[in-house]
Amino acid sequence: MVEHREFFYRRLHSLLGVIPIGIFLVQHLVVNHFAVYGEESFNKAAGFMHDLPFRLVLEIFIIFLPILFHAILGVYIVFVTKNNTKRYGYFRNWMFYLQRVTGIITFVFIAWHVWETRVQIGMGNADLDYSLMENILSNPVMFWFYILGVISTTFHFANGLWSFLVSWGITQSPKSQKIVTYATLLVFLAISYIGVRALIQFAYGV
Repeated sequence: MVEHREFFYRRLHSLLGVIPIGIFLVQHLVVNHFAVYGEESFNKAAGFMHDLPFRLVLEIFIIFLPILFHAILGVYIVFVTKNNTKRYGYFRNWMFYLQRVTGIITFVFIAWHVWETRVQIGMGNADLDYSLMENILSNPVMFWFYILGVISTTFHFANGLWSFLVSWGITQSPKSQKIVTYATLLVFLAISYIGVRALIQFAYGV
């Protein structure tokens, strides 16, 4: 019974990492990328997302609660799973190890990002707009922290997408898993570029 429950939780953990968290991640990075086209473009895109009907309900049940469940179970998995990269130095073992490392980094990054761009704003009079991100990322320490956070998050999603396809039985043969490895690498590079390019725009205006 316990094994079945753990199996269910891990499958749900994998599913939530792709739907809805992964979809939200891509959408969030795309909205941020509007900064590349100028301050007005970003503010319009951010304003559109802010003014969505039932935004708070959507955020709680489609974003925050899934992320919280995924994060708590993910931290549990990190501490109970044994890594064997020293003994078995295969590519997938390293991906497994990096998935756990980037999971912890992503958890810290998201917690800080939510605090900095949502909680503090709620306690003050600031708006979530271009100038807010510009002020945050003008600090070199914060800029590199965000770079690390975004790359960790995009890797965690892309590699998690590979694991999702395998654990849900979508890619079972070695050939299909190899193809998906290359496909998820392209996903990682594409969304990393989108995210990092926006950070450079906020920080340096280029």
